[in-house]
Amino acid sequence: MEQFEIHKIFSLNLFGHDVSFTNSALMMVIALALISGFMIFAMRSRSLVPTRVQSLAEVCYEYVAGMVKENLGEEGMKFFPWVFSIFIFVLVLNFVGLIPGVFTVTSHIIITFALAAMVWITATLVGFWKHGFKYLKLFVPDGVPFWLLIVIVPIELISYFIRPISHSVRLFANMMAGHTMLEVFAGFAVMLPWWGKIAPAGFMVAFTGLEVLVAFLQALIFTVLTCIYLNDAIHMHH
Repeated sequence: MEQFEIHKIFSLNLFGHDVSFTNSALMMVIALALISGFMIFAMRSRSLVPTRVQSLAEVCYEYVAGMVKENLGEEGMKFFPWVFSIFIFVLVLNFVGLIPGVFTVTSHIIITFALAAMVWITATLVGFWKHGFKYLKLFVPDGVPFWLLIVIVPIELISYFIRPISHSVRLFANMMAGHTMLEVFAGFAVMLPWWGKIAPAGFMVAFTGLEVLVAFLQALIFTVLTCIYLNDAIHMHH
């Protein structure tokens, strides 16, 4: 399981706290550089007849914009830059992590939980900013008898407060499980004699293709859930 280990690149102690620069931080910086470089390069000409690279950037933009409009409406487009940043950041981290020997940032629960917690805190603040204390009605479903609220309200509160956990575990578990599976079959391919390598190698090719799909789907699911939580905060749908 060495591929999941975090290593310090250089140590740094700030006010008694360890803030060392690690391989995880390095990959996030690289992902940020790749995203920035790609977007700047793709949109440098802003041609009416887009190049292939510009078309790819525009497809990503329009896809996420459509997702935000569908879930949040026109009012929610003010959150589009933030939602787009989350989608493209998670997507690039997932794809870069598929490169052999490269650290997969999203396979660590602390990273995915930090992203999910950011989404949850933002959605909660937006809810209270827009609705005030009326936002608490989110935990009281319409039409429920008063005597049943004793059971329903605690359930609603628990489900709301575990959102960052479920939001983060889904991404972390899928990325870690997929990479572990690839590592297992790669180990079989190395240890077995030549005639026994065929099946593990075939499974590796198949699982690699599946992992590419999973990397995209998990970035998509993470972003869709972000939109759903924001939708609850803006429109208080139940």
